[in-house]
Amino acid sequence: MPPNRVLYLLRHAKSSWDDPEIEDHERPLAPRGRRAAGVLADHVRSAGIMPELVLSSSARRTRETLEVVDPPGQWLIESELYAASPGTVLARLQSLPDDVRSAMVVGHNPTMQVLVLRLAAAAGSEADLGEVQRKFPTGGLATLTFEGAWSELAPGRARLASYVRPRQLEGR
Repeated sequence: MPPNRVLYLLRHAKSSWDDPEIEDHERPLAPRGRRAAGVLADHVRSAGIMPELVLSSSARRTRETLEVVDPPGQWLIESELYAASPGTVLARLQSLPDDVRSAMVVGHNPTMQVLVLRLAAAAGSEADLGEVQRKFPTGGLATLTFEGAWSELAPGRARLASYVRPRQLEGR
């Protein structure tokens, strides 16, 4: 039987727009974003989320989100993931080694939202794809599962196992 894989897609937390002179790539997290990332960190620990590999955009806000959430596993900061299309992120995931059973991508919208919607088959998803379609806010975290090699990951091949947002987690 092919191995079961887990993919976590995390949109960076809320970034600051306080200084309009800062280039987009260098925008930091806003105080609200830091709080939300802390809530996500608590969720990652309590839910037992343990990616073996974490791929992050090189943008400051994604790196800061990653640092606060602090998931286990090897971290790779990749400039190609900044402004990457869903197809580019999918191609990167398809190139992962077969010994990696779980991976996380920390990235940007609309890429994260579109990727979840493309990969997750409507049938068999426990979480509501309609919620993802309506909004994938900053700090949104989707967990997808699929069977097979990373090279076989394709549209409709995954199942949306869960979808959480910081605001939803704050009430717990």
